[in-house]
Amino acid sequence: MNRSVAALLAFTLCLFLAGCGTFGSPKDDKKTWTAEQWYRAAKDELDAGNWQAAVKFYEQLESRFPYGKFAQQAQLDSAYALYKEGETAQAVTTLDRFIKAYPNHQALDYALYLKALANFKEDLGPLATYLARQDLADRDPKAARESFEIFKELITRFPESRYADDSRRRMEYLVDALARNELNVASYYLRRGAWLAAANRAQGVVTRFPNAPSRRQALDVMVEAYDRMGMVELRDDAKKVLAKNYPGDRMGEAGSNRAKSGFLGWPWW
Repeated sequence: MNRSVAALLAFTLCLFLAGCGTFGSPKDDKKTWTAEQWYRAAKDELDAGNWQAAVKFYEQLESRFPYGKFAQQAQLDSAYALYKEGETAQAVTTLDRFIKAYPNHQALDYALYLKALANFKEDLGPLATYLARQDLADRDPKAARESFEIFKELITRFPESRYADDSRRRMEYLVDALARNELNVASYYLRRGAWLAAANRAQGVVTRFPNAPSRRQALDVMVEAYDRMGMVELRDDAKKVLAKNYPGDRMGEAGSNRAKSGFLGWPWW
C-alpha cells in the first residue's frame, strides 16, 4: 500500500469517527426510539429506584405511543413510581385513568391494590408496630375508609388474586384502626359531658365493627353514657352484653357504673 492510499484511508476513517461523534448512534437518538426502547429506558430507571426519572420516561412514552401494551404498562409503572416518590395523589389519578380506560385489563387487581396503598399513604402491613397503629387511630379516618373500600372491591371482584390475602390482612388492620378512631371520638364526647353523642358513637363501633378489640371499651362508654342520661333500659342492655362477652368488666356488674360509684376514668382515656 503506497503512502497516498494509506493517507486516504486514514482521512476516511477520521471522517467516519467524527460523524459518529456528531450525530450519535441510532440508540442514543431518542427521536428514533421505538415504544419498547422507551419502556426499557424507563424500566431501567424504575429498577434503579430513580422514581422521578422513570416517570419522565413513562410520560414521554405515553405521549409518543399512546396505544398498545407498552403504554398500558407505562401507566401502571408510572403510578408505582409516583407512589414510591410520595406523590400519592398523582399515583391515584394515574390509576383511576388506567382503571377507567382498561376496565377488563388482566392487571386490574394490581391497579386496585396499588390504588388502595397509595390512597392510604402508609405501609398497612400486619407487622406494623403498636405505636404506628395508635398514630393511625388519631388521624383523619377518611383515607383509611377509602382504602378499606378499595381493598374490599379487590377481594370481592378478584378473590383468587395474588393480592387478595394481603388485602384481607390490611382490611383487618384498618377495621381495628377505624374502630379505635370512633372510640376516641366517643371518649372525647364522654369527657365533655355530651352523653348522647358519646352513646351514638360508641354504638357505631359495636354495630359497624363487631369483631374489633375496641368493642369492649365502646360498650363501657355506652353503659356510662346511658346511665348519665337516665336511660336505664338501654344501660342495662349494654351491661348484659358486657357481662356475657366480657365477664371481668366492671361496667357489666350491677351498680358499678361511674355515675353511682364515683369512678372517674379509665386508663385508656
